[in-house]
This record gives sequence, C-alpha cells and structure tokens, in this order.
Amino acid sequence: QVELVESGGGSVQAGGSLQLSCAYTESRYCMGWFRQSPGKDREAVAFIDNHNRTTYAASVKGRFTISKDNAKKTLSLEMSSLKPEDSALYYCAADARPCDSVVDLVSAKWWGQGTQVTVSS
Repeated sequence: QVELVESGGGSVQAGGSLQLSCAYTESRYCMGWFRQSPGKDREAVAFIDNHNRTTYAASVKGRFTISKDNAKKTLSLEMSSLKPEDSALYYCAADARPCDSVVDLVSAKWWGQGTQVTVSS
C-alpha cells in the first residue's frame, strides 16, 4: 500500500525559505505536491516522474525545486523567496498516471495528510 507522510510545514516571513518532505512506502510513476488555500482552487505545485522530468506551476517556477531520493524514499520540495500567496495546506501526492494527467486534472490516487505553510508579510 502507498502511504505518504508530509513534514516540514510551519510559519515563515516573506522572502524566507522552507523545505517540505514526504516519506513514502512505495514509489509511483508520478509524485509531487498540491496545495489548497481558502477561497482558491486546488493547485498542482510541482511534480516529478520516474524519468526525472519535472513540472512546476508558473507561480512557483524559479523559486521551488522538487526532488526525489529513491534510496531514502523521500520526496522533497525546497521553497525559497516565499510570498504570502504561497500560504496553503500542502499535500504530497502519488499516481501511476503520467504527470501531465495528474497536473491537468488536479487529481491523484494517493494523498498525504497535508502540512500547513504560512507566509507572513
């Protein structure tokens, strides 16, 4: 069974950095991060597939970096130059489908419990 457990969320001032981690029991073809904040649609933040191809939301490109360590079974999201609009509940997610489908449909089969990120100005 695929289990995902996020950690690393917290509060940070605008311009600061945070690193989120997702420990997983089993890898899937596409893995990455969604985020959800009140009053906004769920957003695909960053995803990576088994060929190490990555995709980022335009709003985070250049500021966030996704990586996957298969030996440690850990998915990471390094976030820098954080903005108040980055505040959200961040979810680790996995799916056997290509990342294009996961991102376009804003859906996944497996989800973590979520970790809160709050960026203050």
